[in-house]
Amino acid sequence: MLKVYIQYFLPKRLLTTLAGWIAESRNPRLKNYAIRNFIRRYNVDMSLARIEDPEEYETFNSFFIRKLKPELRPITKGENDIACPADGTIAQIGQIKQNQLLQAKNFYFDLETLLGNDTQLAETFYDGSFATLYLAPHNYHRVHMPLDGKLEKVIYVPGKLFSVNRMTSDIIPRLYSRNERLICLFDTVAGPMAVIFVGAMIVGSIQTIWMDKPVSTQQSSHIKPDSRPIHIARGAELGQFKLGSTVIVLFRQNQVEWSNSLNSTSAVQFGQFLGKIKE
Repeated sequence: MLKVYIQYFLPKRLLTTLAGWIAESRNPRLKNYAIRNFIRRYNVDMSLARIEDPEEYETFNSFFIRKLKPELRPITKGENDIACPADGTIAQIGQIKQNQLLQAKNFYFDLETLLGNDTQLAETFYDGSFATLYLAPHNYHRVHMPLDGKLEKVIYVPGKLFSVNRMTSDIIPRLYSRNERLICLFDTVAGPMAVIFVGAMIVGSIQTIWMDKPVSTQQSSHIKPDSRPIHIARGAELGQFKLGSTVIVLFRQNQVEWSNSLNSTSAVQFGQFLGKIKE
């Protein structure tokens, strides 16, 4: 518990910047040591990766966002199926109570704060459905689309960089709406859908497929995508974390039904059946 509370006093952004510098280093000794040490510590199964040899990666970051062999992550095929956007663990999944989302036992956070104090946007998801997925260090760290969608808006919200593991989420209130986040809003057959990348300590950057470089700014901003329409298919890559964090998916009220086999401890893989659009 002490290591959670000490995060209030740690220079989180400085530590994250330092980690980001190491993660982008092309020095062979440094990057190979960092990669092999990480593999040992977190028991990473390199047989799942398209490139299995750790030394073939140019940087630690290129290893961290390694691609998987595509046949290992088939995309759920039902016409109304919602695909899981990432490998990881379900932190919470269920219904939003008016504007309140469950973080952990006895802890809730609100839509308005999560969505950058945009009241009109928050009202879109009142009494809707949400799923929060935690990506542990050993997980695959690319994020994919739950449904086919057209990108409507992207909002960056600066914030803290607390760790987002289960111990921290059980202790620090309003964790996900305190941390830095990138909110991606889509128009889908199920209506509005939000996919939210939540930053964390040692997360070097968040990047999406339409960005030339990772998001990095200290002010809340609307990031206008390319003027041409951006459509992303279900299961296609949406973005990536360079070091681990959390993804939150939001849908409007009465639009989706989550799989009844999932709960707050379920391990999941990207592409698997997460739920379905209500008919």
